[in-house]
Amino acid sequence: MSTGGSIKSVRIGVDVGGTNTDAVAIDPSQQYEPSRGVLAHHKTPTTPNVTEGIEKAVRAVLEKSALPTARIASVTVGTTHFINAVVEQDARRLRRVAILRLSKSFLREVPPFSEFPPGLTSIIKGYVGYCDGGLHIDGSEEAPIVEAQVVERCSEIKKLGLTAVVVVGAFSPIDEVFRQEDRVKEIVLREIPGADVVVSHEVAMIGLMERENASILNAAILRYAKRTVKGFRRAMKALQLTCPLFLTQNDGTLLDSAAAAKIPIRTFSSGATNSMRGAAYLAGHETGNSSAIVIDIGGTTSDVGVLLPSGLPRQASAYVTVAGVRVNYSMPHLHSIGLGGGSIVRQTDGKVSVGPDSVGHYLTRDALVFGGKVTTASDIAVAAGKTDMGEKKAVEHLEQDLVIQAQQRIKSLLEGAIDIIKTSPEPLPVLLVGGGAVLAPTSLAGASEIKLPPFYDVANAIGAAVSKVGGIVDVIQGVADQSVIQAVEYAKSMAIQRAMDAGAIKDSITIAEIESIPVTYVANQLRTIVKAVGELDINMQPEQLDDEADDGPDEEPEAAKDFAVKIADEPPVDPCTYTPTVVENERTCVQEWWISVTDINYLADGCYVLGCAGGGSPAASRIQLRDILRAGHKMKVIDASALAEDACIYWGGHMGSPATSNERLQSLETVHAFTALKDYLRHDSFDAVMGLEIGGANGLEPFLVGSSRFFDSPVIDGDWMGRAYPTYWQTTLAVHAPGELVPCVIDSGDGKTILMTKASNDEIVDRALRASCAEMGSRVGMAAKPTTTDRVRSFGVLNTVSLAWRIGRCIAKAEATNTLSTVAEAIVDQVGGAKSAKILFRGKIVNVERRLFKGHSYGSITIAGLSAFEEDSSAENIANRLPAVVTGGTLNIPFKNENIYAEHTAEDGTKTIIASVPDLIAVLDTGSGRSLGVPEFKYGFRVTVLGITCSPRWTDTPAGLAIGGPKAFGYDMEYKPLGEYVEPRSVIEEFAVA
Repeated sequence: MSTGGSIKSVRIGVDVGGTNTDAVAIDPSQQYEPSRGVLAHHKTPTTPNVTEGIEKAVRAVLEKSALPTARIASVTVGTTHFINAVVEQDARRLRRVAILRLSKSFLREVPPFSEFPPGLTSIIKGYVGYCDGGLHIDGSEEAPIVEAQVVERCSEIKKLGLTAVVVVGAFSPIDEVFRQEDRVKEIVLREIPGADVVVSHEVAMIGLMERENASILNAAILRYAKRTVKGFRRAMKALQLTCPLFLTQNDGTLLDSAAAAKIPIRTFSSGATNSMRGAAYLAGHETGNSSAIVIDIGGTTSDVGVLLPSGLPRQASAYVTVAGVRVNYSMPHLHSIGLGGGSIVRQTDGKVSVGPDSVGHYLTRDALVFGGKVTTASDIAVAAGKTDMGEKKAVEHLEQDLVIQAQQRIKSLLEGAIDIIKTSPEPLPVLLVGGGAVLAPTSLAGASEIKLPPFYDVANAIGAAVSKVGGIVDVIQGVADQSVIQAVEYAKSMAIQRAMDAGAIKDSITIAEIESIPVTYVANQLRTIVKAVGELDINMQPEQLDDEADDGPDEEPEAAKDFAVKIADEPPVDPCTYTPTVVENERTCVQEWWISVTDINYLADGCYVLGCAGGGSPAASRIQLRDILRAGHKMKVIDASALAEDACIYWGGHMGSPATSNERLQSLETVHAFTALKDYLRHDSFDAVMGLEIGGANGLEPFLVGSSRFFDSPVIDGDWMGRAYPTYWQTTLAVHAPGELVPCVIDSGDGKTILMTKASNDEIVDRALRASCAEMGSRVGMAAKPTTTDRVRSFGVLNTVSLAWRIGRCIAKAEATNTLSTVAEAIVDQVGGAKSAKILFRGKIVNVERRLFKGHSYGSITIAGLSAFEEDSSAENIANRLPAVVTGGTLNIPFKNENIYAEHTAEDGTKTIIASVPDLIAVLDTGSGRSLGVPEFKYGFRVTVLGITCSPRWTDTPAGLAIGGPKAFGYDMEYKPLGEYVEPRSVIEEFAVA
C-alpha cells in the first residue's frame, strides 16, 4: 500500500467480539518493520451498548499512540452485532418485510419463508406478492415489468403499514439489460416514500431461494443496521475523527458505512475472516505464493481455516445456514474444535483430556492461576513455562505427567484439525493467532513451519484495519459467439470495475478467485464467478449516511430485551418409531401407502442418493409437495402387482438444467405436459403414474401429478431407471421395448408446448426434445407415451420408491441417534447388504474439474484417502464400520451429470476400476450423511463413496449395457458387476395392516 508519504497513513481497526472489543491503530506502510506498523492496541470488555465499547477502545488507542486525528485514514469495524439480533430472534431489532417476486409463470409453488424457523417467520413475514417479470437462463426476458401490477402491490403493502420491501426476480444477478429489480425499486420508492427497498441481486448470487432468504434477513435488520452505523459515526465525531468509516464483510473485504447500512448481511460473519486476514498481515503472508493454515485459538474454541495465496480465506460451499436459514453469500470455510484457553483439563484413569467444555469468559475467575479451582489449558501453558499470566505459584502443584499429557493432547487436537482442513498431503505454514495461541506447541505434524506473529492476540482487529476492497460478479454468458477465454476475461473486467467502484486503487487490483461452471443441459452457456481485490484508496471519500436523519418510528430509545418464549419448531418425528400409513382401499381392495410430510422428507433425501450426483436437487420439490399435503391434498403409492391388467399408465418428469431450477424453483411444467398429452390422446383419465427416474428431483415428480390436487392417481412403486441418467432414452423401457417413447409432450410452464408423434429411434427423441428444451427456457416438463401393466411389471425397476424412502429414513435415524459416521453402513443394509452394496472409499475431495460439451456437464472429482486423524476412530464406530473396497491413494470419479465410474489409484500408482455404470455410485457428505450432487462437489468435503448394484433390467441383455454401460458414455471398458442385485422390500408389503 503506497501510503508512506501521506499525512493520512494510519488505519484504525476494531473487532467487536462476544467477550472483548479490540482496537488497533496501524500504519500498513510499516508492515515489515518489527512493530508491523502497530502503533497502539487496546482490549476492553464488550459492553451491552456496542457503540460505547467501540468509542472507549478507539479513544484508548488514540491516547496510547498520541496520534493527531488528522493522520487517521479510516476506521474499520468488524462486528457480530447484526447477526446476533437475527440469531436471538430479537423482535426489537427486526422489522416485518414485504416480498415482491418477479416472474409471470413461475415462483408460485415454493413461497418465501418456506424453510424459515417458525419463530423468525412470525416476527419478519409481512406480505408476499407477485408481479410479471423474470428472465430466462440466457438473459432474455420471461416477461416485461407491468407497472400497474407493481403499483397495485404497493397499495396492498401500504395498507399493512410495511416499509421494508424485498424485490426478487428470476435470474436477476445476470440481468445486465432490463434491470427489472431496479425498475421495480424505483416504482416502490415512488409509491411508498421513505421505504427501505432491497433488490436481491445486490445481496447474493444465483440460487433464488437462498438469495431471497438473505435479502429478507437483510431487509428485516436494515433499520437497526442504519441506526447502529449512525451510532458508530457519532462515536467517531465524539472522537473528532472525520475519516471514512468501513465495516468488514464476510469474505475479508470492506464495505463503506453507507453500503454496510444498506447490506448489513454481508457483515454477519466477518469475525473469523478478520482473524485470518490479520494473521496474513502480521506473518507477512499476503505476498506469499502458497496457501497457509490459520489457527485462531480463543477462550472456548479454535477456528482453523485456509488462507489462499491471495491473502483471503478459502470460502465455504455455495450454501451456508444463518440462524436456521439457508443463504448463499460468501463465508470462510472453517473447522472448529473445542480447544481454547478456558478448556477444562481432566485426568481419568491415567488419561488426560482437554475440553471440549470450557470455563469461557469466566477464565479470570475459575482458572487456577487466577485463584479459581478449575484446571484449564491456560494453567497448563503457565505450568509449562509457555506464558506468564496470573499467579504461577498456583500451578506449581500440578504433576509433571499431567502437564506433559495435556500438552500432547493439545498437540493431537491441533494436528487433527490441520489434517481435516487441508486438501493435499503437503505440509503448509501454520499461523497462530488469538488470545489462546500460546497453548500451541512449537511443532505440529502437517505444518511446514509455525509462526506466532507479534500482536497475535489482536489479529482480528488488525485484520479489520488492513482489509482490502473487493468486487465480485456471478454471470452466465453464451459461448457460441465468443470463446470461453473471452467470456472469462469479460467477467474479470466486470469484477475489476466493481472493485474500483468500491474504492480500490486500480493498479493494486488482482483477481483473487475465479470459477467457471458449465451450465448443464444448456448448449453454449457458461457461468463464471470472479472476485477481484485491491488496496483501499484512502483519498476516496465514500458515500456516508446522513447521521442526523430521522430513522422513523423506531428511533426512540430501545426497549428492554424481550425474553418472552419464542415460537418453537414442531418437534421432529422420531424416525426410530415412525410408521408409514398403509391402508386397504375399500372400493378396490388395493393396499395403498398414503404419503405424509415425513415420507416426503425421507423420499427427498433417498432420491438424491439414488441420483448418483445427478437428477437435480429435490429441495424445492420437497417443499412444494410438503405444502400440497399441508393444504389437505392426498398422495398415495401402490405396488405394481396391484395394477389392473388393462391399466393406462402415464409417466414422465423434468428435462433440462438444474441451474434453471435453482432460479425458477419448482413449478407445474410436468402437470401441463400430462394435460397436453391426455388431451391429444383423448384420454379422460389414467389409472396410475410412474416416474421416469427415481434419482434426484425427478423421483418426486410423480407425486405432484398424482396428487389429488391434479390427477388424483396412485404412484407406482417403481421407475424406468432405478437411478438417474442424463438422457430420456436411457431407460429400461428403451432397453426392452424400443420405440415406445412417442408420442410424447414437453411443456415449458409458461405457455409453450411441443408434441412429438413419430421418431426413427429412441435416441433421436431425446436429442430433438433437448434441442427444443434449450429454446424453451432450458427446463420443461415431459409426459411420455402411456404404457401398460405388462411393460411396467416386465421392464420397470420395481420398489424403488420404497428404496428411496428407506435410504432417507436411514439418514433421519442417523441424525436422530448421532450415528452419522455409520450412515453409509445403514444404507448398505437397507439396499440388500454387503453382497448388493459396498462402501467403495472414504476420503475428501481434493480436486474438481468441470467442462461443457453439447449441453452436458462433464468433469471429474478426485478424492484422497483419509488420514488417521480424519477417521472417526472411536471403538463403537470401528466396530460398526464396514471396510471400504479400497483405502489409501486416490479415487477418481468422472461424471456426465451423473457419476460414471470410480477408478482407484494406489500409492504405488496401480489403477483399478472398482465400479461403473449401470451400477450406482453415490458420493455422500460424511458430515451430514446426505448425497452430494455435481453442483455441490467442492474442495475439502469429506465424503463416503457408496456403490449399489443395479437392477438386472440393465444387465440381462446386451442392449442394457449398450444404452446404460460405460461404452454409452464413450469409455472403452467392460462392465464388471459390483455385486448381486437384491430387490428392495416394498414398504406396502412391510407395513400393510392385515
